[in-house]
Amino acid sequence: MTDDSTTEAEPRPEDTEHDQIASAPEALTGGDDESDGAEGSAIDDDDDDAGHDEADIAADYIEDLLDICDLDGDIEIEERAGRVYLSVTDSGDSLRVLSKPDTVTALQELTRIAVQSETGEFSRLILDVGGSRDVRASELSSLVETAIERIEAGSPTASLPPMSSYERKLVHDLVSERGFHSESEGEGRDRHTVVTR
Repeated sequence: MTDDSTTEAEPRPEDTEHDQIASAPEALTGGDDESDGAEGSAIDDDDDDAGHDEADIAADYIEDLLDICDLDGDIEIEERAGRVYLSVTDSGDSLRVLSKPDTVTALQELTRIAVQSETGEFSRLILDVGGSRDVRASELSSLVETAIERIEAGSPTASLPPMSSYERKLVHDLVSERGFHSESEGEGRDRHTVVTR
């Protein structure tokens, strides 16, 4: 796994060396955070309190949204390495309309904005609606598998489609687990992961 803080590569006008892997629907983006690398391993009490505030504000925002939409859902909050993970679940399928990839992305950004307006701090929370996070993780795993198959078939590199820093980190982890190497290239919305041996 390569940390995303390495020097940015210039976007290529044409992809002559890379085999572009087809994109799966994008969901659950983590925003353009500053790094794909591992999150900090420890947080102090002040950061912990801030995390609880962020989680409570986000949960209230989502709860109000569900009320407006007249939808039922249970909200679960988890904190890992200072990052808030908010999951909205339901025993039925009433959340189906909100669990579409583009909808989850939009809701996550709106929730982050709501938190930031209350705390004055940038939010990096991750939102999951109706299991959308697991679905996206499965899609990323399939993309990585296809990239590795291309490399094993003789291609020197394989490029994945642009995605958020959060998703790129998941990809780096998946690639590393398979014993291959990956790094991020490009800038802004074009930033993507390249897999090599």
